[in-house]
Amino acid sequence: MTVGMLSTGMYLPSSTMTSKEIAEKAGLPIEVVESKMGIKRKTVPHPEDHTCAMGILAAREAISKAAIDPKDIDVVIYIGEEHKEYPLWTAGIKLQEEIGAYHAWAFDVALRCGTTIMAMKLAKSLLETDPAIRTILMAGGYRNSDFIDYENSRTRFMFNLSAGGGAMILQHNLKKNRVLETSIITDGSFSEDVIVPVGGTKEPLTGESLHRYKLDVTDPDGMKRRLEQKSMDHFLKVIRESVYKSGYKEKDISYVAMLHMKRSAHLYVLKELGLTEEQSIYLEEYGHIGQFDQILSLRLAEERGKLKDGDVVVLVSAGIGYAWGATTMVWGNS
Repeated sequence: MTVGMLSTGMYLPSSTMTSKEIAEKAGLPIEVVESKMGIKRKTVPHPEDHTCAMGILAAREAISKAAIDPKDIDVVIYIGEEHKEYPLWTAGIKLQEEIGAYHAWAFDVALRCGTTIMAMKLAKSLLETDPAIRTILMAGGYRNSDFIDYENSRTRFMFNLSAGGGAMILQHNLKKNRVLETSIITDGSFSEDVIVPVGGTKEPLTGESLHRYKLDVTDPDGMKRRLEQKSMDHFLKVIRESVYKSGYKEKDISYVAMLHMKRSAHLYVLKELGLTEEQSIYLEEYGHIGQFDQILSLRLAEERGKLKDGDVVVLVSAGIGYAWGATTMVWGNS
């Protein structure tokens, strides 16, 4: 039995923030922002670009491209961020209602920027094990850029956070864009390194603490040292494991849909895999839209003619916490 990707959808706000604007806000040379951080511009949300709302727009596009009736969707998985219209709110149920998936049931999942990869594994398992489930929509939005303080140098590696929505439809017994195996690593030694320090049960939000309701890094030097020891190895490990579990070899990889990260890390992963820069797209014109970078990369690769039938494609993610993940696909009809 196969599971295939029927379609994807993306929503990108029309407003952007340029490298010059980031440099000015952060007090950095523009060369650092563009060359080291790898940001030429990034999307920023309009006032109406709420998190679930952006996911709804992306979902509608995916449904239109797939030419299916929303009532034929069996499950809706919300893969957007916890930062959304309301706290303590199941956004998947709202998304289900707005797109007209009246016969589906819905739930939310979260693994920060690794959510799409994790949800693909989960959706594939549901499609393989429950005969009543034939079509799954995954969708959501991301605007964690709201939590960035450009004057806080400890969060500099997150200045690339942007905004947008993404969606993906997976289907039972679809031989197009076959979804194969996933590999995921989580490392709890990083679990409290990147947090919003107030607003939870440990320190409830008050008027006096409102200015601290931003992302922060509790041990920047220690986190950097530990990540340098593990991060690139974990990137490569999940990619290789996903490919090998899928029945392929490293040399078979044709394209890598990789999250946006600093340019040197992006190039390092490609080099270690024996790939060229043409076999991926560096998202320097978009920034890091969290768990939707992989969907955007696939969309751009398809538009630019980088994908052909039978290509082995690997989707790669990483999220604070820390989590690394990769899913292998075979593109097109094969």
